[in-house]
Amino acid sequence: MLILMLSGCSEKKADPRTKDFALIKKLVPYDVTMDAPMQGDWLFEHEEHGQNFEQYRKSAPVSPSAMQKYIYLQPIGTFAADEDNLIRYTAEYLEIFFHLKTIVLPTIRDSTIPATARRTREEGYEQLLTSYILDHMLAKAIPEDAIVIMGITQKDLYPAEAWNFVFGQARLKKRVGVSSFIRFHEGALNDSNFGLCLERFIKTSSHEIGHMFSCQHCTHAVCVMNGSNSLYETDERPNRLCSECLKKLYWNLGFDVKNRSLALQTYFKNHNLTEDYHLITRDVGELED
Repeated sequence: MLILMLSGCSEKKADPRTKDFALIKKLVPYDVTMDAPMQGDWLFEHEEHGQNFEQYRKSAPVSPSAMQKYIYLQPIGTFAADEDNLIRYTAEYLEIFFHLKTIVLPTIRDSTIPATARRTREEGYEQLLTSYILDHMLAKAIPEDAIVIMGITQKDLYPAEAWNFVFGQARLKKRVGVSSFIRFHEGALNDSNFGLCLERFIKTSSHEIGHMFSCQHCTHAVCVMNGSNSLYETDERPNRLCSECLKKLYWNLGFDVKNRSLALQTYFKNHNLTEDYHLITRDVGELED
C-alpha cells in the first residue's frame, strides 16, 4: 500500500498548456532575424537587451483576473465618421489579438487637457503630452473591471519637451497607455487611405497594450513588439508576434493559439490587409499540420 501511495504522489498532472506551447514552437522557424540597426532606427538610439520568456514569467506581469478582465479604449477628442470606424475596427482587432472583451468608452473632449500639457509645433499642428493623459486622465479613471485602458487621439503626441513625437506610449505596470493615428494617413481619413491607416494603427495599439501586459520591446526577431522610431520602421514590422512574444502572451492570457490565428486570418481578409493575411495564413497552415 505504501508503495502504491508513493507512486501516486509522484505522478504529475499534465500541464494543459503543453499542447499550445508545442504549437508555438512550430512557428519558431518563421522568426525573422532583425537587421543590424542603422542610424535613426530605434535600437541605434536606444540600448535594449530584450526580454525572453523566462524573464517575462518571473516579472509578475499584469494579468487579467475575475474582477479585472476587460480592455477599455478611451477616445479623446472629436472624431469624424471614418475615424469612429477606425476606432471600432481597432477594438475588434484587439479583442481577437488579446482574446479579451474590448469596450469603447464614450468620447471625451481634449479641451480638458490644460495648456501646460500641449504645445504647437512650428509647422502649426498641436501635440498633446502623453504623461498628462496617462497619469492624470486615464490612471485616475480606470473602470473597476478593466485590466488595461488605452486612450486614442487623432492629435499628435509627445512624451517630453526633448522629443519630437511618439506614435504611442504605455506604462509597463500601471495598466494605462495612449496611441495616436494622426501620422498614419495623409489628409483627411477616407476610403483611399483608410486601409493603410488601419494596418498601422492596429500595430501601434496592440504594441502599446502589449506593454501594458508587461511585454518589453522585442529584440528576439522581427515582431510587432519591436521598438519604432519612424513610420518607416513601423511599416517594416508586421502585425504579428514572434514566437517568443506569442509564448509570453499565451502564458499570461491563456487564449487558444490556433483559434486566435484563425480569427486573425478572417479579420485580415475582411479588411483587405493583404500582407498580414499572407503571414497569418502561413502560420495557420503550420498550426494545422
